[in-house]
Amino acid sequence: MKAKSMKLLLELLKDSKRSDREIAKIMGVSQPTISRMRQRLTENGIIQEFTVIPDFTKMGFQIMAISSFKLKVAKDIEGLTKLMMTRPNVIFSSIAEGMGKNGIIISFHRNYPDFSNFISNLRAEGNAIIDDIDSMLISLENQIVKPLSLKYLAELEET
Repeated sequence: MKAKSMKLLLELLKDSKRSDREIAKIMGVSQPTISRMRQRLTENGIIQEFTVIPDFTKMGFQIMAISSFKLKVAKDIEGLTKLMMTRPNVIFSSIAEGMGKNGIIISFHRNYPDFSNFISNLRAEGNAIIDDIDSMLISLENQIVKPLSLKYLAELEET
């Protein structure tokens, strides 16, 4: 990736709601240049979507769960994809490695009964592909040490 495209990507990671004009001033180029670069980054799949990171507790979520699991058939991406895509509270799922597991799920839940139903349904519906699930529950109402944000990646690249 070209240096200017990387710089634009880093600026968008910091705050994607800024206008092309604002970013152009920071980068010392014209607004149309930024607009073209942003369009290219999107067309090339480097930027997959523009989104926000909300206050999850204000949305009614009390728990974020990080669950690891063991697939019965290693690398059953198709089955895992079908299982995960029907669950809107799952924000990330992937094949992974570590601690005797080979998959991971990150999900949000309104409360513990909601999480418990999620796991029960996952075990029932995913019985053919998932062998074992372990979860770590994070209370979103506790003291968060470092909030979820992608802007930190931009800071990493600047050092």
